[in-house]
Order: sequence, then C-alpha cells, then structure tokens
Amino acid sequence: MASFDLVSKVDLQTLDNAINVVNKEITNRFDFKGSHVVIELNKKEFKLNLEADSEMKIDQIVDVLISRSIKQGLAAEIYDLSKDAFISGKVTKKEVAVRNGIKQEDAKKIVKLIKESGLKVQVAIMDDIIRITGKKIDDLQEVIALSKTWDIGLALQYINMKS
Repeated sequence: MASFDLVSKVDLQTLDNAINVVNKEITNRFDFKGSHVVIELNKKEFKLNLEADSEMKIDQIVDVLISRSIKQGLAAEIYDLSKDAFISGKVTKKEVAVRNGIKQEDAKKIVKLIKESGLKVQVAIMDDIIRITGKKIDDLQEVIALSKTWDIGLALQYINMKS
C-alpha cells in the first residue's frame, strides 16, 4: 500500500527570515522614514504583531510581508488576515496569526472533499496530519493534483510518500 501525509506546516526559520527581510525593507523605505513601525514575531504562539502610524501603513506592511514571504518560499495562505487593525493611542495595531497545522474542522473538510472525488483511497486524520493510503501511486497523485484545485485557505504540503 502506497501512502503519503498531507500537512500544513510553517518552517519557523524561514518565517523568521521573511520577517527580518520585511523589517529591513520597511525601515529603508522613504515613505516610512521617521514613522513608528514595529514588526514582531511571537515564535511560541505563531503570531505577528504589527504597529504603524496609520491603517494605510499597516496595509503596506502586510503587502510587503506577503510578497517577501512568497519569495522566501512561504505561501500567502499561512497568514490569517481576518482580524481588522485597531487604533491604540497614536498607533494602529494589527495581530496576524500564522496558520501552522491543520485544524480538526479543516481536516474534516479535506476528508469530505477526497471522499466526494470517488478516488479509491483511504483517509485517516492523525492530530494535524492527514494520512492518505491507496493501492496505486497513481491514485495518490490524483489526490495531490485534486488538492491543488481546492480553495480551503491552507498551504498544503505532501510528505512521507511511501510506495
């Protein structure tokens, strides 16, 4: 039986490198000269804390963050940008969560999508990993191709391919 694992993991070192590149670029930009800007990564909670003078500058930081992350090899879907920025005194703050791992409800959606496809594979949820097994590698490759068409808001990786 061939199998592989479907995961959504973020490499902390790559994320840290991307944040450092964003910090460097923002401090060197002319439109941010003399502005209050804070870009911090909480490595334990996988959260980014952004601070700037206005909401427009927060949006610019987010744009740079996404473009630099993509250049570092991280998917844009790892950032949960659903929370709005809020004003705290003279600065605007925004908390951006970094999605690391597949939540239970997302795993159930993925299992449902695979079962609806009609492919002859077995799917098992193991914590934040989804193991997919099948008799033929071709079936597993079809699952991978199918998963690239889903719009579930997760950056998926395929690991531990065994035949």
